[in-house]
Amino acid sequence: MDPVIVVGAGPVGLALALSLAAQKVPSVVLDEGSGGEEPRPVRTAVLRPDTASFAERLGCAAVRDEGARWTGWRAMRRGTLQRQVSFGDGPGGVPSPVHLPQHALTRGLRDAAAASRLVQLAPRSRLDALEQDDNGVAAHTTGPGATWWRGSYLVGCDGARSTVRKLLDVRFAGRTAVERQAVVALRTELPWPGEALLHRLPPWRTGGDEVTARPLADGTWRVDWLLPPRAELVTPDALMGRLRDTLAGWCGTTPSHELLDTGVYTLHHRLARRWRVRRAFLAGDAAHLLGAVGIQGLDEGLRDASNLAWKLAQAWHHGASEVLLDSYQTERRASVAARLRAADQAMPVLRGGGGLRSYIPGAARGHDTLLADGHLGHGPLGAPPSYPHSPLAPPPAEAHTPVGTEAGAPVEDVPVTAPDGSTVALRDRLGRGRLLVVLIAPGTGVWDRRHWLTAGVMPRLAAAVSSLPAEAELLVAEEYPGAAAHTVLLVRPDGHLVTAFAGVWPGELYTAADAARGGAVVHARVEDRTADIN
Repeated sequence: MDPVIVVGAGPVGLALALSLAAQKVPSVVLDEGSGGEEPRPVRTAVLRPDTASFAERLGCAAVRDEGARWTGWRAMRRGTLQRQVSFGDGPGGVPSPVHLPQHALTRGLRDAAAASRLVQLAPRSRLDALEQDDNGVAAHTTGPGATWWRGSYLVGCDGARSTVRKLLDVRFAGRTAVERQAVVALRTELPWPGEALLHRLPPWRTGGDEVTARPLADGTWRVDWLLPPRAELVTPDALMGRLRDTLAGWCGTTPSHELLDTGVYTLHHRLARRWRVRRAFLAGDAAHLLGAVGIQGLDEGLRDASNLAWKLAQAWHHGASEVLLDSYQTERRASVAARLRAADQAMPVLRGGGGLRSYIPGAARGHDTLLADGHLGHGPLGAPPSYPHSPLAPPPAEAHTPVGTEAGAPVEDVPVTAPDGSTVALRDRLGRGRLLVVLIAPGTGVWDRRHWLTAGVMPRLAAAVSSLPAEAELLVAEEYPGAAAHTVLLVRPDGHLVTAFAGVWPGELYTAADAARGGAVVHARVEDRTADIN
């Protein structure tokens, strides 16, 4: 079978290719560039714990070696500390985001792709034509090796000006210049080493409405100023004035510093009308643009890759129903649309200023919390996505039982034991193209493995797992939030909970697994699905 064609060699395209490779699916990555990444210190990525873990599982060493894990977060208003969060990886701790230069992330993913025998990188290959038929996709590229490429599927990860999106004639509606930010990267010492800061209404003259400081590795910081909505020119002198005043405001006097890079970014909010056209898909900035009020757009692009990869892998190896392939658009587009709606609703409150809201007791604190949640990856502006209304959800059944994770939400990263006796984090078993069946069995950690494999409900559950309509792996956990003993969790390959059962129910487990794979495969003509999606 032909490989999957990935158009675009940025972080999302490379992550998708590596995720496919982890599920034994070959891909060709068409890169219109020369195969390198220009270092720009002000272009950085803040990865939430779920996307940082995803990138690490793909073999991106840069997340571990070059990423900064913050020790804490501060939110200030004028001269007063409003909120402080400490990060830690221990029990009950709040996991830290990972902040690293985007070129380092891209390089780390590219190095991992170059080392994979299932990923073919094709530099200087600019897409200019695309054709589809019932069995695959043909893509023509210009460049030194101009040629036609044949693929089973094609995914456009080629950015905001996506050629794939234009060739598919997909609308990209939305708003332009939602926010503007002036940015600098510098090496200096600030009063809170290792902690990120969100400062609203700083008291110095050029502070503006909002400034953030986020640490990188090696004593480097990225500092962002929210600019007024009007398109005024930000001169180098004005930017340096902002920097000096801000450093002096934080430190009492302007500390010594080394300026590494500067920039002015305009943030847009846009959403592609369709994310699937027959055998072609859109992901990352080709499908959506977002990033105001603390939202991290790259996080959403990596979540696109994680969601789509296992579905394409299922289609590549076993065939896939239209329900499964359509579920990528249904789940991811709805999730990003909800994020955009939340941002659009929050911005008049957070950015409007004045009015009655200014006189409501506690309103300012609530607004600061809302904005901080966007930066921290919490709440409607930042929390990892949940798919409660997924077309892959099983029908309600008496055997289903509630646990601490709602159906459709990402599972907690608890320790699990595999039948071979190895104990790992649950998240480490994701992304391999298999469903995960997790039995909650308190006390098994102190048993000899040969005993608990043949005791209690394990033999019956193992037989049920071996009979499922999709490949699955059986795991055991000592505990899971909100789960009683002998609860059985069914987890998708991308880490979202399908459902939980109160005990071993082979028939209901089979039904839920069949729903999670989109039902039986129907080998029929792939039609162009043109229904509008709101």
